[in-house]
Amino acid sequence: MKTRTLGQDLEVSALGLGCMPMNGIGAGMYGQADRKESFATIDRAIELGVTFFDTAEVYGPYTNEELLGEAIRGRRDRLVIATKFGFDIQDGETRGTDSRPENVRAAAEGCLKRLGIDVIDLYYQHRVDPDVPIEETVGAMARLVEEGKVRHLGLSEASADSIRRAHGVHPITALQSEYSLWERTIEEEILPLVQDLGIGFVPYSPLGRGFLTGQIKRFDDLGEDDYRRKDPRYQGENFDKNLELVKVVEGVAARHKRSAAQIALSWLLHQGDFIVPIPGSKRRATLEDSMAAVDIELTDEDLLELDEAAPVGGTAGPRYGERMMRMVRK
Repeated sequence: MKTRTLGQDLEVSALGLGCMPMNGIGAGMYGQADRKESFATIDRAIELGVTFFDTAEVYGPYTNEELLGEAIRGRRDRLVIATKFGFDIQDGETRGTDSRPENVRAAAEGCLKRLGIDVIDLYYQHRVDPDVPIEETVGAMARLVEEGKVRHLGLSEASADSIRRAHGVHPITALQSEYSLWERTIEEEILPLVQDLGIGFVPYSPLGRGFLTGQIKRFDDLGEDDYRRKDPRYQGENFDKNLELVKVVEGVAARHKRSAAQIALSWLLHQGDFIVPIPGSKRRATLEDSMAAVDIELTDEDLLELDEAAPVGGTAGPRYGERMMRMVRK
């Protein structure tokens, strides 16, 4: 497995593993997960040289961190563990954001316990809290670094202003935001900014919540409890329009004798060596397919064809519903 560096000195595998599909926000978010297969998937990832694992306290909530912690027990020293805080979680339900300094600390203590580790390698604010100045939140995160409980700090779905202000308090190692062939608005302002500041970029949903794999041809291919049944981009005419992009990706994949997922991930890797995508997986087969993307070399013609098929803002439908969209780029 090739490696890349986030920020100044956090070396990770060129592709990480997003653990949310194993038990995310609500059971069956991306279809039902099998616990035994989830453990086997993490084992296989480590065998393949993956060192970068991403989770969050809100996944479950809490159970995703517990699963990852159990899976890596005895092998922690070779791995980079990233987790996220920033929500008010009560009685198993998320009731909004909470990045008050006292919650920054309480959340970290909980994350450390559930993961069974002594230090969090990369600690992200999951969503910017509009009620708490970013300087106060990052200041509290920085104190955890001073105490040796956290190694590196990150933000997720933050605006350019929030990134600048946060980075002024303490170096930010990575920004995590959605980025893929079907979500490129990050390129307009955020991506140039983090590159200029020396901040690494970690795209989540790099396969468009599975759409770019080409495995979902009809809305009815989704299970009855699958979260994506409520995703605006999977609805009606949006679904049909977005299939046009998938056909282009599949065409490039056919030329290379690769899968559509591998081409979509390779396109991301070609956008800059400060970018480390974290495709999510809950099965070994999809993990193995995704990780093979690190060895693909796309031609200039391939990249141009993909770029033209997926212009910024060209995907049909918003990437989230109204409530979730209010929580991004704060």
